[in-house]
Amino acid sequence: MLGLANKMALYGFNNLTKALSFNIYDVCYAESEREQKDYIRYIDEQYNSERLTKILCDVTETIGATVLNISKQDYEPQGASVNILIAEGKVSPENIDSSCNQGIQLLKNETVHAHLDKSHVTVHTFPESHPENAVCTFRVDIDVATCGEISPLNTLDYLIGSFDSDIITIDYRVRGFTRDLCGKKCFMDHDMNSIQNYISKDTLTKYDAIDVNVYQSNIFHTKMLIKELQLQNYLFNTDVYELPPTKRLDITDSLRREMIEIFSGENIY
Repeated sequence: MLGLANKMALYGFNNLTKALSFNIYDVCYAESEREQKDYIRYIDEQYNSERLTKILCDVTETIGATVLNISKQDYEPQGASVNILIAEGKVSPENIDSSCNQGIQLLKNETVHAHLDKSHVTVHTFPESHPENAVCTFRVDIDVATCGEISPLNTLDYLIGSFDSDIITIDYRVRGFTRDLCGKKCFMDHDMNSIQNYISKDTLTKYDAIDVNVYQSNIFHTKMLIKELQLQNYLFNTDVYELPPTKRLDITDSLRREMIEIFSGENIY
């Protein structure tokens, strides 16, 4: 949790915007064209807009916000997007419309205040394959932007656990300023030196992680790469024991090379 126990006394609304961009990559070995198509179809079914909506609603609940509106879309041939408008804190029961599907409570349109649309949660998925490469990738981009005291950093463990996260990139930025009672500008309302401080030790032990931070601009960046690769977890519709040892080694090398390229942002030849 953010260190807000001794929070400063502010004049009016907290105008700081806390923006979290969370990107995960899942890789899979699918050798034939049929296997690649089946993998893409499987990903689309597993992470359709319905399931993504559930994940984002859980994120909203975790940060103590209230869902105002939901927009979701499944795409052809693949991919999905969900956008949720949120408000800080709870909303009085008389202003809640609980008649929408899935039991998701939405705030009645006529009660939305102008400043509330500055807070939102979005997700986009990008399944990808290429006939010349047997390694398929699945990318998820999640953005959480909040204003006021609520923070998106508290959702990181849940988000990492919601997907098969092989490579993770996380960006966190605090923008704007707010004022204390004396009118002094405040550009940060919590102590912060690394995104890793908001990820559990059990999760961090599974990854190699590096930080690239710009402290003077309140910009924080962390990249994470899974340490151990259990080959069976990366084979689509194939048992690892059906493969000869040399084939297993080749596939493992291909998977690791793909991960390192995504992690480093450079092609390995």
